[in-house]
Amino acid sequence: MLDTLLRILALIRKELLAILKDPKSRISLIAPPVLQCLIFGYAATYDLNNVPYALLDHDRSAVSRALIARLDGSGTFTRVATLDVERQIADIINDQRALLVITIPDDFERGLQAGAAPAVQVIADGRNSNTAGTAQAYVSQIVTGFAADWQNSQGQPGPPVRMTTRAWYNPTLETRWYMVPALIGTITMMMTMMLTAMSVAREREEGTFDQLLVTPFRPSEIMVGKAVPAMMIGLTQSTLILLVAQLWFQIPFSGSFAMLYLGLFLFLAASVGIGLFISSIASNMQQAMIGSFVLLMPFMLLSGLTAPIGNMPEILQYFTLINPLRYAISITHQIYLEGAGIRQLLPEMLALVAIAAVTLPFAAWMFRNRLV
Repeated sequence: MLDTLLRILALIRKELLAILKDPKSRISLIAPPVLQCLIFGYAATYDLNNVPYALLDHDRSAVSRALIARLDGSGTFTRVATLDVERQIADIINDQRALLVITIPDDFERGLQAGAAPAVQVIADGRNSNTAGTAQAYVSQIVTGFAADWQNSQGQPGPPVRMTTRAWYNPTLETRWYMVPALIGTITMMMTMMLTAMSVAREREEGTFDQLLVTPFRPSEIMVGKAVPAMMIGLTQSTLILLVAQLWFQIPFSGSFAMLYLGLFLFLAASVGIGLFISSIASNMQQAMIGSFVLLMPFMLLSGLTAPIGNMPEILQYFTLINPLRYAISITHQIYLEGAGIRQLLPEMLALVAIAAVTLPFAAWMFRNRLV
């Protein structure tokens, strides 16, 4: 037992030296995760902070000007054009100079004074449906609030029900509060899988794998010696991304660091098993890299990172059950934002244990058969 442990430790040391002695490898293990986290945190956002719009005001009354002032003063909408006639709408939308065109009818003030509900038309550029839908919702919220406030100021009865909203776990509804914690698992999986998949392939290309076979190492010891360094590097990269989320983006952490690292350990065990399987069947680094990318893209698309799993076709929802990234994102969100404990996280933890219990033995079996 002691001899086995010493051999594994020697192989772990060899793997870490092979990775960390190269300056390019050191930079590639530290810089890309941090840069990707910063880029995703700023670029991958659904928040609308500057919506260009054009205005067509048929009413030109004091009330319509007050509504326009509220739109312009919201900090979200920027007026890029003031139109005179409706035929100008098509040109400004087609040229993508404005995302929205807001048309105020000529009876807007009279309608409000009569207690009616005049319609404000919003024409949106639907080529980007998500952005257009969000911008329309912002306009609707501002117009509804303006109408209610104006009716109250005039002594008229307001709407029978007034909705008040409150967002739990993300009070300001910032996209990066959702995106950056999810990157702890996403970026770590990308780097760890590729590192593990190319470990054996690199030795095959360099000719050192045959030397490894004539040593007293068993196939299972080789697999453990390849897996542990990748998991150590994965946990280090997770820590770097966590520090960026905490210190740079200042996203408050609500849960337990011990629970987070337990979940990450189980996730990396499952991910390393997949990487070792790719490494066992790849003959060179090019095949290992291609195999990693072939699996990484479906894993990311079926993880719930960019689209809710409940909105996917039912057949694809079943495929997400074998995706370790799905559970890693769920665990990081629950721990980071909700402060979840072991009872809430137990289903995701058990799912990762089940995936690791399949991928690691299967990778070991592939190693034994490829080495024979």
